[in-house]
Amino acid sequence: MARTPSSLTQLLRRPSSIIIQNPKQPIRNIAHDNNEDKPLHSTDIVNQICATIKSKPRWENTLLSDFPNVSFLDSTLLNQVFTHQKNVLFSIRLLHWLRSQFGYSPDQSTCCLIFNSLVEHKAANAAKGFLEFTKFVPDRAGIESYVRCLCESGMVEDALQVFDEMSKRGVCPLLETWNCVLQGCVKDGCTDVVWRLYGEMMELGVDVDVHTVDCLIQAFCLEKNVSKGYELFRQMLDDGFVPNKVCFDKLVFEFILDRKYSRMSALLHIMIAKGVNPDIYTYQQVIHALCLRRMQREGLRIFNDLKDRGYAPDRIMYTTMIHGLCKIKWLGEARKLWFEMIQKGIKPNIYTYNTLLYGYFKISDVENALNLYKEMQDKGYSETLVAYNTMISGLCSHGRTTLAYQLFNQMSRNNVSKDVVTYNSMIRGFCNDDKLTEGLNLLRELVDHGLQPSSASYGPLIEKLYGMKRIDEVKTLWNEMQEKGVEPASVCINDDVVIGLSNEGYVTAGIYWLAYTVKNRFIPRQETFENLIGVLSQKDMLDVGQIALGHMFKIGYIPSFRLDAVSLT
Repeated sequence: MARTPSSLTQLLRRPSSIIIQNPKQPIRNIAHDNNEDKPLHSTDIVNQICATIKSKPRWENTLLSDFPNVSFLDSTLLNQVFTHQKNVLFSIRLLHWLRSQFGYSPDQSTCCLIFNSLVEHKAANAAKGFLEFTKFVPDRAGIESYVRCLCESGMVEDALQVFDEMSKRGVCPLLETWNCVLQGCVKDGCTDVVWRLYGEMMELGVDVDVHTVDCLIQAFCLEKNVSKGYELFRQMLDDGFVPNKVCFDKLVFEFILDRKYSRMSALLHIMIAKGVNPDIYTYQQVIHALCLRRMQREGLRIFNDLKDRGYAPDRIMYTTMIHGLCKIKWLGEARKLWFEMIQKGIKPNIYTYNTLLYGYFKISDVENALNLYKEMQDKGYSETLVAYNTMISGLCSHGRTTLAYQLFNQMSRNNVSKDVVTYNSMIRGFCNDDKLTEGLNLLRELVDHGLQPSSASYGPLIEKLYGMKRIDEVKTLWNEMQEKGVEPASVCINDDVVIGLSNEGYVTAGIYWLAYTVKNRFIPRQETFENLIGVLSQKDMLDVGQIALGHMFKIGYIPSFRLDAVSLT
């Protein structure tokens, strides 16, 4: 994970006795060292200054005249003001005012006071800006708190910059900081960084705890190695430790996706036995995973059973179940839940509306979809990317391309940025309506706007051009697709087109498709394999043909007689 050094890491690289110190030594309180002999200012004056800054919109214009006898360069007074000021952002504003008025540079005590307050209030961006503005280098405890603040605010990249520099400077962070960074990397899905950091912990002899192992188990789950995660989980239990609930929930979810339902059931029983009671979120994960496995009937049974046992599903759980039902076209059951949640006082949000909207298009009920979209407009839910994408995709799938294109153009007027999904839906709609020129223009527009096209961007256009025998244009698009690293997903590009292009002499298409298939372990039709191997044999590309044949055997296909006649030796 490449990172550009931040201003703080550059400052850390300077020799500093403040940073490198024994963690067992007490941290010197700079705020009191410099000001022990200075008298405290009147509490009334301090409170009046704070009240003025808080209540006056443009206090900068009048502060000097409001307090003519106050020296605003007195660090003792300023520290009292910063201490009493409840909103730390007002303190930052005061600091900028002092610099503009007097060229003021805060001393260590003032910087320490403000920085610690920013970190304490989880104002990570403000703390980062403050360090860049003041060039202040916090002490060891301050830096560790800052790293944890960055992680908790989702700024993991920035946290890793500072964290890595600490390690280079020979500072071994506290276990709490290690765990916080590990958890941040797990949330960002950066499992490679998790394992690197864990390796560093082992090299430094850092004693891990249950929170560390929780992160490792979650990392295994993210890598779809749930069996390894479960093995570590069992080790924890055998050693007398109990993982946290997030870890249980993650394993339950992954076991369902992995079709290991008995282990999932056993895990739920272990949760209860260890005093980690499954809650609404746990069961929402169960229902979500079941729906992903196309087991909506079982998900609905659990959903209804939870209500009978006194659980009160929230909006997220209702939306999850409604979405699962819409995917299998059970709109009747989905609508029942929709009205049930409204009767219970749970108002549908934008995601719930989009879920039902998707369901109407799924059963080709365009009129009800349009009526629901009108209701979304009345509630202010229509001018979002997800709403536009659902409508444009649904309309294009049902021959209403003109209306879809009106919404497509409306997005710009309403300052809603289009994404690749928006363009892909519209390209598919134009191709279905034989408006090839419009589709090609949208592909160019997509690229010009800096978006990364996908297989679904090229697929409809390639298939349409191939059907019209415009092979040279197909080759051009295919070459462009390869140059941009777009893989030819079979759900977007018909296998017959790939074989047809190979037959036309454009074998590159077949080879690229084969590499994609082998890499992703997909299972194409046997006929596609046989046709491609036949073409490769005719073109004397026997080495590639053998790769295709080997992959075919791995899948379990038995060659037909026609294929047996092809020599690949």
